[in-house]
Amino acid sequence: MDKDEVLKWLERKGTRRTVGEMARYGIEAERAFGVPMGTLLSLSKRLGTDHALATALWESGWYEARLLAALVGDPQRVTRRQMNAWAASFENWADCDTVCFKLWDRTPFAWEKARQWSTSPPEFVKRAAFALMACLALHDKTAPDKSFLALLPLIEKGAHDERNFVKKGVNWALRAIGRRNLALNSAALTVAKRLALSEEAACRWVGKDALRELASPKVRSQLARRAR
Repeated sequence: MDKDEVLKWLERKGTRRTVGEMARYGIEAERAFGVPMGTLLSLSKRLGTDHALATALWESGWYEARLLAALVGDPQRVTRRQMNAWAASFENWADCDTVCFKLWDRTPFAWEKARQWSTSPPEFVKRAAFALMACLALHDKTAPDKSFLALLPLIEKGAHDERNFVKKGVNWALRAIGRRNLALNSAALTVAKRLALSEEAACRWVGKDALRELASPKVRSQLARRAR
């Protein structure tokens, strides 16, 4: 299937009901067909990896086409320029997170962009920084603890941003790092405790929410079992 065939397929599969559900979850997109993620995942398996198609789908501007681009793109063919261009055109948390979770965290530039974008002014570019940190914590099984420890000061600084989707991304990154192992859990808890005592509402929310999870007996027990 080429780009036009994919777009026609998405149009046939879309529903107004799904578009309405997107709005309830805070997903705003200028152009959307209303196709559920499960349907996109099914199509992506049929299409396989096709980076040229991914690029064309992203450039179409359709929300579902962009999610599909993340699913069929080739992380080894992604360039810094492409990452910058896509990030600048994010419309919502869903296209941001899907690209980070399904494609970008496997690129050679994931760590670099996570650090670089952590101070970026646009809301969803900045969210992408922390979404990438969270995805790396979840998926990069070989990265040493020191790499994640180096991200904690960026997370603590990012917690001062009051914008909803940024602070939620910051919180996700802190929790994901803190669930990686006992040593990183301890370091993340130290950051979370400081943030929870802040006079700033955004910092307090990030800190308290992360504390509830990272200090819970369930998480601590899981990490202790993993360490044996």
